[in-house]
Amino acid sequence: MGKLDGKVAVVTGVGSGMGRATAKLYAKEGAKVVLAEFNETTMNETLKEITSAGGEAVAIRTDVSKEEDVNAMIQKALDEYGKLDVLANVAGIFDGMASVENTTNELFERVMSVNLNGQFYASRKAIKVFKEQETGGTIINVASVAGWLGSRGGAAYTMSKHASIGLTRNIAAFYGSHGEGKIRANVIAPGSIATGMTPSDPSDLDALGMETYAQLGKYHTGAPEDIANAALFLASDDSKFINGEIMTVDAGWTVR
Repeated sequence: MGKLDGKVAVVTGVGSGMGRATAKLYAKEGAKVVLAEFNETTMNETLKEITSAGGEAVAIRTDVSKEEDVNAMIQKALDEYGKLDVLANVAGIFDGMASVENTTNELFERVMSVNLNGQFYASRKAIKVFKEQETGGTIINVASVAGWLGSRGGAAYTMSKHASIGLTRNIAAFYGSHGEGKIRANVIAPGSIATGMTPSDPSDLDALGMETYAQLGKYHTGAPEDIANAALFLASDDSKFINGEIMTVDAGWTVR
């Protein structure tokens, strides 16, 4: 028996890193997974890995910054599997630690559109589905420790992750009582994860102007699977009494 047997999950950003690891683990634990990703090549690689391992999944190319793409993504779950139980908003981009004065309008708008707008569009559509099907559902948003600290990303990235946490907690507050708490929303705040988006070696810090990181001492780097494990817990019935929580996954980095 898998922890997600009988559940239907949509996962964004499945082409690599945390999104791919989460989609694979969900499928392994029995979920039917809708894979959403901008890069069709990497999306199809993930699809092949899941189906080759005996999992069930379908894929749809999705630009999460576009509402019409996000709506089609949710509709794909309904068309293929007849319902939606889990939405895991994992897709995200980094801003290279750009300070306010070095953040162009183009960079700001791109980071916010992917990291925040995508989560908002998907959550809004999913909540409507959850209410209509009367069985509820759960939303897992991936933010960052930059969502509650000021020095773990550039200006746009930090703003987007703060907003992601605010969005998640607002959803939990507004909808947590619907159907006796059947709609839940929680957020994962990863620390440094080896995904290719951020440096995994202390020697790379200076190149990004990340002196603050260096001052913290040992640079702990986790694996995408560490985030996938947290996303599995929050998607499963094991967390049925958890709503509006910020789950920090950083090996204790931020307590220092």
